[in-house]
Amino acid sequence: MSTVRDMIRKKGGEIFSVTSTMSVFEALELMARHNTGALVVASGKKIEGIISERDCVRKMDLLGRNAKSATVGEIMTDKVIYVDASQPLDECMELMIDKNIRHLPVMDDKELIGLISVRDVLREVVVVQKDLIAQLEHYITG
Repeated sequence: MSTVRDMIRKKGGEIFSVTSTMSVFEALELMARHNTGALVVASGKKIEGIISERDCVRKMDLLGRNAKSATVGEIMTDKVIYVDASQPLDECMELMIDKNIRHLPVMDDKELIGLISVRDVLREVVVVQKDLIAQLEHYITG
């Protein structure tokens, strides 16, 4: 089975981030511009949290705030769950399902090397399974 590192190499490790003091509106603009559903919240190289579209929708309404006045720090998830780059994809998928999360930062020796989504993992699992099926068909037909 492929590892998360293999997937990051294919996908690319571009990471979009915001600071906790930015407005939620600015974070949403960045998500829209880069067609992503989550951003890492960082201060320099230190990861402070993660903010997703889900955070924006749910927490903004619960706080009774608007996106232009609320800050990322008010609604971000500060207990970030990470995945190690060496982990197999199936472990990563299980973690995402068990914790009901859609985005995971990928760490390699305490360095952030990427951010993956459940869609990324699913796409890679399908590719791996298609390759396995092709190999088995080739083996069977000789």
